[in-house]
Amino acid sequence: MTHPGVGVVPADGPGLGRRRFLALCAGAGLGTAAACTAAPSRSGGGHRPETERDAPGTAGWRLGATGPPEAVTGYPDRVSVVPGESFGLHVSTTAASFRVSAFRVGWYGGAQARRIWTSERIPGRARTAPLVLPATRTVRADWPVSLPVDTTGWPEGAYLLRLEADTGHQRYVPFVVRSSDGTGRTVLLHAPATWQAYNRWGGASLYAGADGAYATRSLAVSFDRPYDGSGAEKFLTYERALVVLAERLGIPLAYSTGTDVHRDPGVLRGAHAVVCLGHDEYWTPEQRAHVTAARDAGTNLAFLGANTCFRRVRLEAGERAGDRTVVCYKTDYRADPCYPSRPAQVTTDYRLPPGADPESALTGVLYEGYPVDAPYVVRAAGHWAYEGTGVRAGDAFAHLVGVEYDRVTPGAPAPGPLEITAHSPLVCAGRPSHSDSAYYQTPGGAGVFATGTMRWVEGLLAGTGELGRDHGMDARTRAFVARTTENVLRVFARGPAARHVPAPNADVHAVYGV
Repeated sequence: MTHPGVGVVPADGPGLGRRRFLALCAGAGLGTAAACTAAPSRSGGGHRPETERDAPGTAGWRLGATGPPEAVTGYPDRVSVVPGESFGLHVSTTAASFRVSAFRVGWYGGAQARRIWTSERIPGRARTAPLVLPATRTVRADWPVSLPVDTTGWPEGAYLLRLEADTGHQRYVPFVVRSSDGTGRTVLLHAPATWQAYNRWGGASLYAGADGAYATRSLAVSFDRPYDGSGAEKFLTYERALVVLAERLGIPLAYSTGTDVHRDPGVLRGAHAVVCLGHDEYWTPEQRAHVTAARDAGTNLAFLGANTCFRRVRLEAGERAGDRTVVCYKTDYRADPCYPSRPAQVTTDYRLPPGADPESALTGVLYEGYPVDAPYVVRAAGHWAYEGTGVRAGDAFAHLVGVEYDRVTPGAPAPGPLEITAHSPLVCAGRPSHSDSAYYQTPGGAGVFATGTMRWVEGLLAGTGELGRDHGMDARTRAFVARTTENVLRVFARGPAARHVPAPNADVHAVYGV
């Protein structure tokens, strides 16, 4: 949509003592950088994933000046690897030389990252202009490998590779050292297909071409190019804070990506929970089927964003190996080579023909609109997810609903009886509606919780300035979001939620009257 959002004045509820919530916020530790008391590790090894939480962190992991786009940028030739595998790093820089530092994101006593590895100085070279494939307007860099990277000794986790040019300019490259076994663990599912869909590097994304027009957008985007901006904006905004919080809790964690689960669902087998992060819009049918099967086998699901599983995509090799291309024709779906012979593979919105399968059948909620800015309003204050927050029905948290939102939509496919835990009035494009948080359980015992707002993970940093903006959210909101998220993660980490918490109080009829 292109219509401006309409703000809603919040009605702050009396049920949350400010002093108590500031104390909760301080306990969460998000958005602070504790001083590092030990020298950072310059090579991998030594720490198993389960002991990483107690390892000394590295204070200086944040990005310095990026400089102009051509100053230094790069991309890996694999989205993820398992520990001990190697990958190639492709770098272009106008500097004479550069080096790379690998920082693993985590709690680390509040430092929030640890340096795992640093390369030697590498000669720099400015690479050629990007290649554009005319049929799909796909942008590729296709640079040679600048250095191979061996991950022997690297613990599983989410990483920020920092490219450091000798001019002082820096950029990130996000990377995942994935887990092969999720048994008894909570799987954090990162969303590189969505990162790539919005990536404007080289002039085109799945949203717009070089001229800014939708009609000239790419119909397929390639992982063989850097990310624009800082190099990791989607990860930093919608994923990093949740990784930090989950590691602080000390629950058993595993790490993967949607593209990896598409190929191999092994990490989901026996997992206690799967967590989809703040913006996870682009899913293949294979990924969705594998996550659904895990849910039906008793694996809990948490959807900590909005607009999740909205677009159906394919992963293709194109002219290069390794499923390095994300295909999504959207409204031009009739031009998709899968149309009409393979309707379930046609790349458009999941809810639309020819293979309509609305995302609510998995998430319980349905994406409705953009852009919006509204308070999050608690409905079921006694729900276990809100335990310890002190909320009462009607308490509101300003600006927490945005910039996209989901709602429970009567008539849309639903996986079972739903409990609406938050019911937040809003106005989007001049139309009044609501954003809903919802919870349901499956016959296999899995619990599924959806926040219904894309700002949930951003809310973990509200009031800190860590992201450069807070949308007006404050420390009170940060404490509420942190405690609610902790409750969900702790319960889900114990196994099928139906064994540990009450069944949902089905209330869709009471809320919507249908």
